[in-house]
Amino acid sequence: MSGPSLALSNLRAVVILIVLAFHSMLAYLDALPPKAYAFDAPPHQWQAFPIIDSQRWFGFDLFCAWQDVCLMSMMFFLSGLFVWSSLQRKGIWKFLGDRVNRIGLPAALIVLLLIPVSYYPAYLVTAADPSVAAYWRHWVALGFWPSGPQWFLWELLAMNLFTLVLCRLAPQWGDRLGALTASARTQPIRFFIGLALASTIAYVPLALIFGPWEWSNFLLFGFQLSRPLHYAVYFFAGVAVGAYGLERGLVATDGMLGRHWQRWLLAAVVGFGLWAVPTGLTLDYGNAAPFMLQFAAYVGFALACASGCLCLVAISVRFGRVQSHALNSLSANAYGMYLLHYVFIVWLQYALLGVPLVAVLKAAIVFGGTLLASWAITAALAGIPLGSRVIGAKQ
Repeated sequence: MSGPSLALSNLRAVVILIVLAFHSMLAYLDALPPKAYAFDAPPHQWQAFPIIDSQRWFGFDLFCAWQDVCLMSMMFFLSGLFVWSSLQRKGIWKFLGDRVNRIGLPAALIVLLLIPVSYYPAYLVTAADPSVAAYWRHWVALGFWPSGPQWFLWELLAMNLFTLVLCRLAPQWGDRLGALTASARTQPIRFFIGLALASTIAYVPLALIFGPWEWSNFLLFGFQLSRPLHYAVYFFAGVAVGAYGLERGLVATDGMLGRHWQRWLLAAVVGFGLWAVPTGLTLDYGNAAPFMLQFAAYVGFALACASGCLCLVAISVRFGRVQSHALNSLSANAYGMYLLHYVFIVWLQYALLGVPLVAVLKAAIVFGGTLLASWAITAALAGIPLGSRVIGAKQ
């Protein structure tokens, strides 16, 4: 691997660890209500918080708030990095087949087969009739099919398909998009400004119309109403960086981004504050929050997301160019772990309800158990031909 490729591979490993940690902590947030959400009551908030434990720790609120701002955007950015080179190597039709097989098929199987199993504990904690038959009746009565964390894959597939439309309309669009990032190696601040500005334009109007938290569900698909265009910005920013070239662009090992990682860490902290302070005030006002306060919170989101993502990339480029068997294995199995992890998260949180342990220990048990189970099963599946084709490291 080249230096940038190795750093990004290790970053992929770190990101899956953050995903598992994020979901492991959600049951123990201090801001949660005292009781679990009713399964049949709209807006069905148990989809985000299937288990609510009586043990809480405010530190988890801070960690999860920061990850809610930038984690998924980082995943869309990483997903876009190798799209253009893959398109150039495979061609449109082979790329289409690979995307459907690698993203669409696993997402459909997990959503249809594993997500109902994952959410069964969310039903059990408030159910009068805990039987599987009763759960199935309530599930069907929802009127939609929850997708859990796999909403990410549906949006990712849509963005990949849109790239094919662009290829038909303008075959060289990726090279032109990549040219916009030509100065990122020496002037990453310009890339930051462009990313934050594009994110602001994509996010703020939708957040003002729908609010920052609202979700919509349709059949097998779920998405956060304020963020699809914002995520598209990060996906195509990744496409642009990859199209220009990893070794000579933003993530170059001798670039200014990695050299000044301390500044980006400071920017991430400041950016988080620019989002957290006005957002906290809007929550105090409820639906009566002043327009300018909402506007400040939504612009703060764009700034916090851009600075947080570039901070992670900068630290990765600076310190992530190390060979590690564990990180290599995590990176290779990250996709399968993302597909499988949620069922272990929810059932372990459910199993720990009532256990006399503090929140930190419970979250650690959930994280550790999920990490070992999802990692081992993914590695086993990737060792067989069909599993390797679908969830293996090579794309």
